[in-house]
Amino acid sequence: MSTTLSPAFKFFDSAIMPWQPSRHADGVYIKKLGKADGNAMELVRFDSGAHFPIHQHLGPEFVYLLEGEAVQNGHRLTAGCAAVADKGTVDADFHSRSGCIFLLVHNLADTESH
Repeated sequence: MSTTLSPAFKFFDSAIMPWQPSRHADGVYIKKLGKADGNAMELVRFDSGAHFPIHQHLGPEFVYLLEGEAVQNGHRLTAGCAAVADKGTVDADFHSRSGCIFLLVHNLADTESH
């Protein structure tokens, strides 16, 4: 007899979660808020001067800037700005001169690839 699991809600309090250093870039920290159906939601913090290495998106990526300022492939993002990257796009230059915090939703395959 097989059991089918019903969809579930998951809840996280980001205020009590510690910032984890990124394994991909110095000065970048992450709070993993949750994952479902092959996608992840994270809070990401860049210290002043932090750069993320060049990477290709294996699935779509959604960025919503909450605080500070970032530059993605030459486009300046400030608090309240959103960016969407299609599958197959390349982030050649994502950095923050002043530091920032943003919400990131991405495909979990991207976590393994860069």
